[in-house]
Amino acid sequence: MKMHPPLKRLFVNFSLQPKAQGKASDAQYHYLAHVLRMKEKEKVLIFNGEDGEWISTISYIKKSISFNVEHQTRTQTKPSDLHYIFSPIKTNRLDYMIQKSVEMGVSAIRPVITRYTQNTHCNVNRMRTYAISAAEQCNIISLPSIHPPITLDTLLEDWDQNRHIVFADETCIHENSKIQAIAHIVHMAVLIGPEGGFHPKEKEKLHSLPFVTPISLGPRILRADTAAVAAIALVQSTCGDWYKRQPSLCSKQS
Repeated sequence: MKMHPPLKRLFVNFSLQPKAQGKASDAQYHYLAHVLRMKEKEKVLIFNGEDGEWISTISYIKKSISFNVEHQTRTQTKPSDLHYIFSPIKTNRLDYMIQKSVEMGVSAIRPVITRYTQNTHCNVNRMRTYAISAAEQCNIISLPSIHPPITLDTLLEDWDQNRHIVFADETCIHENSKIQAIAHIVHMAVLIGPEGGFHPKEKEKLHSLPFVTPISLGPRILRADTAAVAAIALVQSTCGDWYKRQPSLCSKQS
């Protein structure tokens, strides 16, 4: 039997319901018309982060494409309640961090400026572009909120203490009892510092706060982008939606 390739997935900025119509962006028009060379009435999957995922056909109108919504394929789901807080790094590695955090299910992306932050200019629109790209490629229908950068002090002063922060501390002893002790907490955040770590005064403040738990990521010093992936994976597998999911149908059958 001939296998059909999966439908292309695209993020759109209009409400989705049966018979709705919306225009493709200029970049989407170029991709569909000139890269993929799609024909009139071919199908794509579209989502907007709010209304689930829908099948649509495409129509060419002069030098533009219209999406014609047909029916829903997936209802909207909520992302895991996990915020990702980080000190911005060089642009190409920052792009990687944004993509991986979205793939791993974070619900908010929050850059913070610390004393040792290298890149204090954080382009929110660029981060959103990479977040959308990751969602399109990885079958994700919920996009994280993306916040403008603020200082670490401001973040901590205004923090909702019902959300617990786990921060990667390279000076912690390598053991996992701390993360297991907070596995019951529903609202979580992961904090990754800059290259070179936190300033001693910043670290002292973090250790003093009751809603912050330092953890180790092992005996080796990790780059910030590697640490982000490791920390998010640790939290997701210990107390996030990886841990809370029901056993997969892929389990070995007896």
